[in-house]
Amino acid sequence: MNTLVRPALSLLAALTLVTGLAYPLAVTGVAQTAFPDQAAGSLVRLGDRPVGSRLLGQPFSEARYFWSRPSATSPMPYNAANSSGANQGPLNPALMEAVKGRIAALKAADPGNTQAIPVDLVTTSASGLDPHISVAAALYQVGRVARVRQLDEAAVRQLVQDHTERPLLGFLGEARVNVLLLNLALDRVAKAQAPAHAA
Repeated sequence: MNTLVRPALSLLAALTLVTGLAYPLAVTGVAQTAFPDQAAGSLVRLGDRPVGSRLLGQPFSEARYFWSRPSATSPMPYNAANSSGANQGPLNPALMEAVKGRIAALKAADPGNTQAIPVDLVTTSASGLDPHISVAAALYQVGRVARVRQLDEAAVRQLVQDHTERPLLGFLGEARVNVLLLNLALDRVAKAQAPAHAA
């Protein structure tokens, strides 16, 4: 019996050290050396204060901000501890009702906007944590944001263009806009122009 147990325990101990300690430490060390920002969670900071991550979406509901994609995570939107989609098929009445409600909210927030509503503004992503919206979804919101903030619409549109991320290698994926980064840039522009409005 000892001839079987001793080698098995030795192998278990060796594999535990290699796969449970040495390998994770090596991978973590390489990641923190070669990709320190990504290894730290791609945090976005406002001064010294972290306000989010480039990789995780967050909800924006005020009319003066660009809105993110809807999120189906529970118990609250964009709950990173519970990544999930709605898992509702295209013929599901609950999905249709949810989409109708989101369309109504978009129209109520910007009644003069007659553009077609981009699909990603009324449907959730598979993860519920998508930090990006399509360029069309951002441009759809330009009029509302500019009006509420009393900013020039062309300047807000340019801000969207400046924060558009191109497809990887020029052809992989779609052009997209990170909502958090766009909204932070919008706050900076509005803050810079605040004295002019006050005068």
